[in-house]
Amino acid sequence: MQHMAASFTLQDEAYMRRALALAERGRGHVEPNPVVGCVLVRDGRIVGEGYHRKYGGPHAEVWALRDAGARARGATAYVTLEPCCHYGQTPPCTEALITAGVKRVIAAMRDLSPPVCGQGFARLKAADIQTAGGLLESESVWMNAAYLKRKFTGRPWVILKWAQSLDGKIATRTGDSKWISGEAARAWVHRLRGRLDAIVVGVGTAIADDPLLTCRVGRPRRIATRIVLDPSLRLPATAQLVRTVKDAPTLVVTDRRKADTTKARRLRRAGVEILGLRLTRRGLDLGTLLDDLGRRGMSNVMIEGGGRTLGAFYDAGLADEALVFVSPRLIGGREAVSPLAGKGPATMSELRRPVRLEQKRLGGDTLYKLVFTDPARF
Repeated sequence: MQHMAASFTLQDEAYMRRALALAERGRGHVEPNPVVGCVLVRDGRIVGEGYHRKYGGPHAEVWALRDAGARARGATAYVTLEPCCHYGQTPPCTEALITAGVKRVIAAMRDLSPPVCGQGFARLKAADIQTAGGLLESESVWMNAAYLKRKFTGRPWVILKWAQSLDGKIATRTGDSKWISGEAARAWVHRLRGRLDAIVVGVGTAIADDPLLTCRVGRPRRIATRIVLDPSLRLPATAQLVRTVKDAPTLVVTDRRKADTTKARRLRRAGVEILGLRLTRRGLDLGTLLDDLGRRGMSNVMIEGGGRTLGAFYDAGLADEALVFVSPRLIGGREAVSPLAGKGPATMSELRRPVRLEQKRLGGDTLYKLVFTDPARF
């Protein structure tokens, strides 16, 4: 990421951190747009705050200006993303800032979208408003990793997620996995589901567990599409993913040669969408699937299992992040299921190295977050 050189004070940094915290409130509501926050400061006091609340709705700057009213004149705007200067679903934020009489605009990062990309700053400068960028840029970039990936690759951010025992098993030798993780970890996952565009499972998991794959803790911010990878079209019409299609959409991805069979037509009549893809030696063409999901406007997709499906995305280098919930229990057993049941690398030197690692306690479990994709490279 490129930014303009500028010197900032600790107070500048504090105001931008507040803007970043506000931006986070929009997560799950604004995608495929970026999350953005704005703080207006005059005479050392915050006079207005705002964040992008809803896709298609007013941007963060507009909400902050409404909050400040006449106090916005002569203020400094701290915004986590360069203000837009074009007419899209909303009018340009640059014009709102100019009209309000803002004296200075400090942005965390440039908006790298072609309609903006420096043009927002240029428009403000032309109106004699001081501009500076790069304050807490890295934090803003990481907050918008999914937005940046889709913007520059056309694909959503892919999250692998599983719960495992301390000895690396996601189920016993009979396939029993309820429950490896505790209530706190499961509640955390439910809340995460409520901010995603899609949740992916293999047909084996869909049949064995008969899951709902919905958010059932708290109020979801968006309804994720349930996606089943089903090359042979084995998903029964009695599955919960089929019977609850009116509550949340279900997409079955199959071999394109089976996309117009009697079974496919039966699932379509039940409300399920069927997507036919090329079947390769390694299975369904997952890259093409991600391209399709990106075209649908999806920003965040989570792969929930089982081991073969998780392993397929990992082996193909398609995972941007892994969420691993480790329970302090031992399952054991040579035939117990492993989380990444693909081919795997031949040598340790081939392992993907995370660019970021975080850990967090959730009840008796530990969550490890490994990020493999650096959004700053886009």
